[in-house]
Amino acid sequence: MNALAAHLPDAAGLIARRAGILTYQSPVVYMRVDCEICRSEGFEAQTRVEIEWEGRTVIATVHHVAADWLGHGEAGLSEPAWRVLGLSGGEMLAIRHPPVLESERHIRGKTYGAPLDYEKLKVIMQDVAAGRLSDLHLASFVTACAGGRMSRDETVALTRAMIDVGERLSWQFSPVMDKHCVGGLPGNRTTPLVVAIVTACGLVMPKTSSRAITSPAGTADAMETLAPVNLDLQAMRRVVEKVGGCIVWGGSVQLSPADDVLIRVSRPLDLDGTAQLVASVLSKKAAAGSERVLIDIPVGPTAKVRSDEAADELGGLLEHVGEAIGLQLRVVRTDGTQPVGRGVGPALEARDVLAVLQRDSAAPADLRERALLLAGHILEMGGKAGPGAGYALAQQALDSGQAWTQFVAICEAQGGLRQPPVAPHVRPYLAGAAGVVTAVDNRKLAMVAKLAGAPGAPAAGITLEVKLGDRIARGQPLFHVHAQTTGDLEYAQVYANRQQGLVTIGEIA
Repeated sequence: MNALAAHLPDAAGLIARRAGILTYQSPVVYMRVDCEICRSEGFEAQTRVEIEWEGRTVIATVHHVAADWLGHGEAGLSEPAWRVLGLSGGEMLAIRHPPVLESERHIRGKTYGAPLDYEKLKVIMQDVAAGRLSDLHLASFVTACAGGRMSRDETVALTRAMIDVGERLSWQFSPVMDKHCVGGLPGNRTTPLVVAIVTACGLVMPKTSSRAITSPAGTADAMETLAPVNLDLQAMRRVVEKVGGCIVWGGSVQLSPADDVLIRVSRPLDLDGTAQLVASVLSKKAAAGSERVLIDIPVGPTAKVRSDEAADELGGLLEHVGEAIGLQLRVVRTDGTQPVGRGVGPALEARDVLAVLQRDSAAPADLRERALLLAGHILEMGGKAGPGAGYALAQQALDSGQAWTQFVAICEAQGGLRQPPVAPHVRPYLAGAAGVVTAVDNRKLAMVAKLAGAPGAPAAGITLEVKLGDRIARGQPLFHVHAQTTGDLEYAQVYANRQQGLVTIGEIA
């Protein structure tokens, strides 16, 4: 028996040992399968336990260890659990059954169809943000709320609950502008361009962005290849006060922290319910102190929003919830029939952004035009341009170089501008026949980019070489796959070769 066991008190206690295992946001405690405390307390594998040390507590999931790396009388803690408790090693931990959570009862009720009000949702969001719910309970909640199972009143209540369990910024400026794209369109990296243009024209835009959920890249993933995005609230405030805007990862500033946990669960489930989407977007906007928000809804047969009817429903819900929580919203419907720009993947999308800002002749024209359209709307909403005059002002800021100068200033304020990485392995996907491009499948192309390694491998993804309506010769590259390893390159290539309709080529009329 390990000598440490002799120091154990009569109460359920084990000595802390750092396991050095990364479990993302999920605290885990590793206990020997023959641990006396496990046996006496009934701590089976996957049991949730409360661990305390000097007034700090964390609820963790038990994993059993059958190997000798963990000694008798020891509890191994994963990195998230270790950080919460602030341990150094060798501390005596009190381990016990956690209290019964009221939120679990509310989640169970919703699973059976019971409605949720603000008070119930606030209890759930408090436990979500504090890490008191297991991934099983989180998955149950996300699933129970997906598929149209949340009413408008519940969505408003969920949004308010998400706001109220996190930090909320206030600014000395007004109006504070913001924008969001509901997603589902590969390469649609307009945010860095819009922020640069809008703030160059004198408006304030503290932009918090998400990482990828089910896509090859989120705005924060792409921006991170150009500048640091993991800024805390104080650093974010300093940047905005200095240069008028920022582009940071929302998860690092703890605005609507419950949403960040729910996003982590939604990602592997591939669930992005409408109510959670609306609550996620608008809770972060309100928490960031935004006052006027532009929402971009791309519509297309393989986009997230596939029809005008679905866009009407989503836009209506966004406007309803926005009004309820005091935001001025403008919803813009855009073309979602094909990817925007050439790159799909963090670094490849960042390169498109740089090309547009630097007025490169080879910059993607569609990305430029979409950014000007959205920036123009925001300039009108913020009072910098009259109705219909925003586009021209945005174009002037971009073409004069003001937007590029402003973007550099933002990057420097966030920690320094850098060049995005380049993948060492690139392979073309060739057209099997001549003709004209008649359709592009956003979802399948996004999957190719993800299988190539994006967003985890920042340089991975695809670059599109064709657009709808282009004439194609047999053997011409339709896109190139970029990967950081040969294994990822092969994996993506095999998937692409097995798919029908990645890029549809019809006969020339």
